[in-house]
Amino acid sequence: MSFWTFLQQNWNEMLTLVLQHLNLVLISTSIAVVIGIPTGILLTRKQALRNPVLGIANVMQTIPSLALFGFLIPLPFIGGIGARTAIVALVLYALLPIIRNTVTGILGVDRNVREAAVAMGMTDRQILWQVELPLAMSVILTGVRVAMVISIGVTTIAAAVGAGGLGVYIFRGLRQYDNNLLLAGALPAALMALAADFTLGLLEERFSVEAKTEKKRAAILNKVVLAVIALVLIGGAYGTWRAARTRTQPTAGAARVVVGSKDFTESILLAEIVAQMLEARGTSVERQFELGGNLPHDALVAGRIDLYPEYTGTAYTAILRHAPITDPRVVYEQVKREYAEKYNVEVSPPLGFENTFAILVRGADARRLKLKTVSDAVPYARGWRAGFGQDFMSRADGYPGFSKAYGLKFAEQPREMDLSLTYIALASNKVDLIAGNSTEGRIAAMDLVQLEDDRRYFPPYEAVYFVRKDSLARVPVIGEVLAKLINAITTEEMRQLNYEVDANKRGPAEVVREWIKRKGFWIG
Repeated sequence: MSFWTFLQQNWNEMLTLVLQHLNLVLISTSIAVVIGIPTGILLTRKQALRNPVLGIANVMQTIPSLALFGFLIPLPFIGGIGARTAIVALVLYALLPIIRNTVTGILGVDRNVREAAVAMGMTDRQILWQVELPLAMSVILTGVRVAMVISIGVTTIAAAVGAGGLGVYIFRGLRQYDNNLLLAGALPAALMALAADFTLGLLEERFSVEAKTEKKRAAILNKVVLAVIALVLIGGAYGTWRAARTRTQPTAGAARVVVGSKDFTESILLAEIVAQMLEARGTSVERQFELGGNLPHDALVAGRIDLYPEYTGTAYTAILRHAPITDPRVVYEQVKREYAEKYNVEVSPPLGFENTFAILVRGADARRLKLKTVSDAVPYARGWRAGFGQDFMSRADGYPGFSKAYGLKFAEQPREMDLSLTYIALASNKVDLIAGNSTEGRIAAMDLVQLEDDRRYFPPYEAVYFVRKDSLARVPVIGEVLAKLINAITTEEMRQLNYEVDANKRGPAEVVREWIKRKGFWIG
């Protein structure tokens, strides 16, 4: 499919994501301006506060965006999943350039000009509004310009906490190895950044021309403020209208359930299965999909979502921090017990398949070298390059223990990268061995071969749902839906569902709808 064809088929969704992105940027930058400029003015009057405040703002800039989102999720009032968390994070990132440039601009006003104003009998307030701010405005606008460009970039990460925006296409494109999705996410974001930089650059020039009167400057500023407010209101109204239009209309008095997912295809599909089955039974569902890292767990514990799909081995090792074991029943019972005790979370019965780490090599290499097990690959690994996702490199059941169990040594230190990119790197001969997911649809699409874990290193990764116990009590239909899904999905079915999305480029909602009908799960 050409990029132009993709745009024609998906322009409606793309427009929604662009407006979501723009909405987040404009709202967060506006809040940062309202907070940052008065703070900067205060710091020019209170020198003792200057270094501590600027130091804190500098520290906020150094925190990785995904980590900051994770810190914010459990916090009351300002945290959670969705646009609110993203806006808070974006405001924190935008404050530093605005505060710093406000301080620099005002302190940079010629002392002779300030002394002349004092000699004329102006008060400090009059000096600020009639002398300092007009002369410093071009420098202040430079800070706003930098803040807005930063916000446009960071907002792409906001998709990881369910805030929408163009990052949805970027993350989806990485998962599905789809350049059209990557372009659809990256190109509008880049154009948006260039447009913001150019527009605010022109505004800076207008304010820096001393021949312009203060009246004209005020008129320009007023127009900009009104334009920003209008764009925010239009974007917010359109986003609300789209959400109301696309949301399934529940029956009167229906309960509301928030369903979350991790940021990979299979998790989205499993979350969509529950969401559609709940909606078919009259329950209002809010989807908070594609949450990165451990954000689904954090959101569940904090009460921001009601349930999400997970794997027993992941919970056992990555969350509960136990050493890997191979007995699936012991792992399941331990996870079920500890999640109930520590988090007041119920673990559903298994769905019928496992999604374990899959040690993958290219099909051509497996056939040429007659590789069937991981042990078969060990003698060749010294001349190979490996690439692993961040989870596999850091988890207790990941690379450190795995390489020790098999005595694996590679030609160089394994490359640590996004999991979705490891498949691309393997298929394009950039690495020779990766750790993927056993139900990944791209295994067949890319002619990759899974090597058997002949030493049984990896723990069982049975697919389950984690659901808050208070949510089960509040919405009993959740339990009815989860009961229907016990052993309902085979490994082959899950791999085929993933393949339909990742290889055939179909929407998860459509794929799930067909599967539910085929299984006869529409009927309560």
